[in-house]
Amino acid sequence: MHGAYRAVRLQIGLRWLLGSSPRYSAAVGARQSRPVRWPDGARGAASSISGASAQGLYKDTLCLPKTEFPMKLQGQKLLEKELEIQKVYGFADLYTWQKKRKTSIDFCLHDGPPYANGNVHMGHALNKILKDITNRFHVMRGDRVHFMPGWDCHGLPTEMKALSEGEVLSRNLDPMETRQKAQKFAEEAIAKQKAAFIRWGVMADWDSGCYSTFEKEYVAKQLELFFNMYEKGYIYQAFKPVYWSPATKTALAEAELEYNPEHVSRASYVKFPLSKPPSKLSDVFDPAADISVVVWTTQPWTIPANEAVCFLPNANYCLAKCDSLGERLLVAVERVPTLADALGMKLEVLQTFSGLKLEGGACRHPTIPMKEVPLLPSNHVTIEKGTGLVHIAPAHGMEDYNVASHQQLPVECLVNEDGIFTEKAGEELVGKFVMEQGNQAVVEQLRNAGQLLKEEEHVHSYPYDWRVQRPVLIRASHQWFVDTSAILKHALTALENVETYPKLARGSMQALLPQRTYWCISRQRSWGVPIPVFYSCQSHQALINKHTVQHVAKLVRDHGTDCWWTLPLQELLPNALLEKSGKSTEEEFERGVDIMDVWFDSGSSWASVLESVDHCSDLYLEGKDQLSGWFQSSLLLSCAAKKSAPYRSLLVHGFATGEDGQKMSKSRGNVVDPMVVVNGGTDKTKEPAYGADVLRWWAAESNVYSDVVVGPSVLKRAEDSVFGIRNTLRFLLGSLSDFCPTTDGVPHDSMQVIDQYLLHQLHEFNMQVTEAYKNFDYSRASRLMLALLNRELSSFYFSIIKDRLYCDDSKGKKRRSCQTALNIGLDMVCCALAPILPHLAEEVSLHRASSEYVSVFHSGWIDPPGSWKKLGVVEAVEAACSVRNTFLKAIGGQNPVEFNVTLVIDPSLLLELLEVLHETETSNSSQLNEILMCSQTTIVTKVPQKVRNDEEIYDGKFHIHLPGQGLSEENAFKLLVRKATQSRCLRCRRCTAIGHEDICLRCQQVLQNLHN
Repeated sequence: MHGAYRAVRLQIGLRWLLGSSPRYSAAVGARQSRPVRWPDGARGAASSISGASAQGLYKDTLCLPKTEFPMKLQGQKLLEKELEIQKVYGFADLYTWQKKRKTSIDFCLHDGPPYANGNVHMGHALNKILKDITNRFHVMRGDRVHFMPGWDCHGLPTEMKALSEGEVLSRNLDPMETRQKAQKFAEEAIAKQKAAFIRWGVMADWDSGCYSTFEKEYVAKQLELFFNMYEKGYIYQAFKPVYWSPATKTALAEAELEYNPEHVSRASYVKFPLSKPPSKLSDVFDPAADISVVVWTTQPWTIPANEAVCFLPNANYCLAKCDSLGERLLVAVERVPTLADALGMKLEVLQTFSGLKLEGGACRHPTIPMKEVPLLPSNHVTIEKGTGLVHIAPAHGMEDYNVASHQQLPVECLVNEDGIFTEKAGEELVGKFVMEQGNQAVVEQLRNAGQLLKEEEHVHSYPYDWRVQRPVLIRASHQWFVDTSAILKHALTALENVETYPKLARGSMQALLPQRTYWCISRQRSWGVPIPVFYSCQSHQALINKHTVQHVAKLVRDHGTDCWWTLPLQELLPNALLEKSGKSTEEEFERGVDIMDVWFDSGSSWASVLESVDHCSDLYLEGKDQLSGWFQSSLLLSCAAKKSAPYRSLLVHGFATGEDGQKMSKSRGNVVDPMVVVNGGTDKTKEPAYGADVLRWWAAESNVYSDVVVGPSVLKRAEDSVFGIRNTLRFLLGSLSDFCPTTDGVPHDSMQVIDQYLLHQLHEFNMQVTEAYKNFDYSRASRLMLALLNRELSSFYFSIIKDRLYCDDSKGKKRRSCQTALNIGLDMVCCALAPILPHLAEEVSLHRASSEYVSVFHSGWIDPPGSWKKLGVVEAVEAACSVRNTFLKAIGGQNPVEFNVTLVIDPSLLLELLEVLHETETSNSSQLNEILMCSQTTIVTKVPQKVRNDEEIYDGKFHIHLPGQGLSEENAFKLLVRKATQSRCLRCRRCTAIGHEDICLRCQQVLQNLHN
């Protein structure tokens, strides 16, 4: 041994390879296995060594894999096996078992309630499976998991499924009839969805650990939260514009809208004749000239409610002469060319001036004689479209209302709940539906008054009631609101302390929150939680205080929410309450008829569901639509009540789409039913039964931060992945059929170097996959698992150790060493797979059990010892792998056992590394020879003087990089490759036998031991 490099080897600690280290812990390696018979007619992973010459005498001497674990389960057998595993092996009991554990660590995932309005879809599958993977990982980590599945049962989503279209649109249906039908439908939907979630393997207390938003206690706490916010001034009643659905006759929130990009409006250019010139422009405006302010509107029906015309203060405006009209038009300078094109008229700019100078002017209303409206500044005006001037109808626009509030303009609604003009709109308009006949009538009024410049069809995005797919309008009405602007500061501060996945999600919420200055929470339906308010029949003033709300909440706890509609008013509001409220018992009151927005229902879920964890969850996990939905409503209500968020982390995933990337719809034919994925369709050739684990693998391997595609080809790939995993696990099980960890295990420091290298790789894998699970990155976790199984194990390690595993002495130390590594690897793989593929993991655990079965989820997560990481082991094996790669490339796909290899290395650090694996100059049993998979390996420091004619010389190099030791060098080597000179052993199939039709010395010794 070269002296200088011996010193280097000692310096970098390669003696570690032969030194002492802790044994593989009993907690990890103590699982038992039982010998089982290999199925008739199958040899599984037995490779080329079980060929014709290994038949007869020698076949039975090989230690081939033996297991009853099926290679593949398909169709009905697969479904039966999954159901058997769920029933017999504790799926229903796992949640209860882990809740009883004594641990100081709790993990709470709060389930956002899906609508109880129909069958499950792929969005449900994606969401619930991601949640279950998260919970199962934490159970394995030893945490006590809190998870209560829930359903959002109120509101039109459920009501529309429970009632016919006519009943939904009717105003005469009895409230209790609606409520009874809706509740019955919701309960049936919950039962269907719950059965699906159970079938997918979702862990929960499904018998008594769920919640729904119509439960007595849930509603009572929601009522108390409502009053808490009312008392603090966050909830108020006002007459202001809201999105209104004439079809369903109720107010809507922004989250309840869908925007139709193909909506067609009757856009109009309208003149407002100038009646009072602005004082700052008296020298510019000719008193004798006809001057009109021009506005553009896509909703002409709002003109009768006009109270002002607004301009942008910092924009430039002008008077433009129009010879065709014989008058001058006041518009924004930038809009003159567009307006000229739209009107088909020539416009000549006469004077320009700042918008600030328009203040103080006034116009005549275009359809109401004698009515004058002011010119007012407003920053909500844009000059990107229209004329740069906007007409203001405070009852029919959010910004319009804000201008009216600031300028103290009247707010008068001329439209009723059906979207029809009232008598206040005048004889020509009364009784007309504003978005059809009403629009036409207003346009005719403008035309007859000579104030219509042009009318045209305008295609643009317009809000629709997403439940009935009909356009909405904005109208002022008496509603209940949450003052979100007052909560905004607390919400944004709380959000800073919330971890979001992906990180961009926090920015999205921070941008969305300020856009909602107020939140309309009252709805004019009957299927929901009543707003607990009484109204004076005389003054119409609202009566609500702690006495009335506490009383109603108690009645709800005793009788359920229906009591608001079924109990007589005297029981809801007894005289004693009136007296406590300072009201006369002679005054008449009536109960309110509004219910709360469903987003208030679900957003208050933390108040009851998270009571045991101090009203704060570790994680909320939902689709991206909840950034403006449940995530936001929960945050606002929690910050209003306790000035903190109800969650510490948010995970936002995309939607499930068809393989074409489009939203699933029957018309596109791209709908995938998750229950058909699991159980198969009517035609099993077109819709095979994949089982729950394939569905779970699809959810886990997808990049959930974007939309997730699903379809036949995607599911087939997922099935192939699961099958590959299953086959690798089968090989591991078969290879361990005669191995007992407690009696046959080899101490870590006594294992073969290549086996220690596998432990190093398993340690790296464990660290990486654990980190992926902790960060909810299940796509990365699944990729890591496939890489370990397909690359490190199947393609590399299994191919190297098969000779030792099959042909060595069954009880020999070298064979037991690789079995010890395989046993640890099987433990590690099953542990990592279990959260995603619980059925497969439990099936593997069942086949390993020698006595009483222990669930993989009871065994817990594996934390490998640090002694598995060894720098010297890694460098030695990776150096050998560099030589192996050069050798395999040299023989071009031929069988490596047919060759002998001579490795030429100058005295160097590389030589020192490889000598750890190859202790004698020539060997057919060294660890280096095993890695190369050849029949014989020789290491020399110089190229032999005489090279045989049948030997080829190949150059290679390996870079040794040990930054911790200050070493980095590149070492070259040469390979002399020639055909093996000895005969092929009839037992192990390596070219190591002395004579033809013979067996090698190693195999002779094994046979001798068998006979002794």
